[in-house]
Amino acid sequence: MTKIDERTAANLDVVLEEVCGGLPHGGDHESRKHIAQKLLQSAKKGNVTLDGLRNVGTRALSELSRSKSA
Repeated sequence: MTKIDERTAANLDVVLEEVCGGLPHGGDHESRKHIAQKLLQSAKKGNVTLDGLRNVGTRALSELSRSKSA
C-alpha cells in the first residue's frame, strides 16, 4: 500500500491522539513526529486496523521512553 485512504488516515489520527494523550501537553513535536512516522510506515505495509496501529503506537512510545531514560 502506498497511498493512504481516508479511513486509514482517520485511524492514524485517532491512534496518534490516543498514544500521545498520556504525554504531558499531548507530547512535544519530536515525540509526536517519531510516533507518527512509525504509524505511517506500518500503515503503508498494510497494517491499517485500529488495534494493529495501537500496538505500533504503543511500541513507538516505549522506544521514546527508553531512549530518553538512557
